[in-house]
Amino acid sequence: MEILFTALLIMHVIAGTTGLIAGPVSMVNKKGGRQHRFTGKLFFYAMMLVSVTAVSMATLPHHHSPFLLIIGVFSAYLVSSGYRVLYLKGLPKGQKVLSLDWAISLTMAAFAVYFILSGLTGGMGSSFGSVNVVSVVFGSIALLLVVKDMRKYTKAPADKNFWLYDHITRMIAGNIAAFTAFLVVNNSMLPPVVAWLGPTVIGTAVISFFITKYKLKARKGSAKDELVTVKIAAGS
Repeated sequence: MEILFTALLIMHVIAGTTGLIAGPVSMVNKKGGRQHRFTGKLFFYAMMLVSVTAVSMATLPHHHSPFLLIIGVFSAYLVSSGYRVLYLKGLPKGQKVLSLDWAISLTMAAFAVYFILSGLTGGMGSSFGSVNVVSVVFGSIALLLVVKDMRKYTKAPADKNFWLYDHITRMIAGNIAAFTAFLVVNNSMLPPVVAWLGPTVIGTAVISFFITKYKLKARKGSAKDELVTVKIAAGS
């Protein structure tokens, strides 16, 4: 059993290091470009391996870790839903949602409820000092994202660029999860709550920046199209 744990840990560390590097690089690369797609896929597969190894280690006898379970499940949901939304661009035009997308969201919903209830009742234990608080916070965030999933699955999104905003949000949130795990494991100075939630606060600001940037860009594009239409109509 110890040999299995060690093997999983090595894969986890290698994949985590890859994700920590590929994630930020993908963010600064030109969106839609070849380098962005390459580093984005590298980040996706690295984080999925991180999640699988984290959940596996967390469930091994004598190695139960609420920390690994929360980060593993949440990371898997974030990057998988962030990746899958690229294939749902047609939802505003009536595209059908696959069973895979429903499965991803519903699985996260079940874990989110578990995290919230366990955190409120102290069921997550006392590892890292604040894991119950974090369990409630991360579970609540996950549940809000799942509700958003349900809305776009059952009602066509009004904004045709919804997929871009969801992709940005989920992938940066995946980066937040990776940095949170790294900081919590290696933290020796910051209060546990700061180590757990600090990356979320900073990452949320980064998400807001990129979403605002692309929404403004989309509005300028729409305004330009309307101006061209008016000029054509006036000249006809």
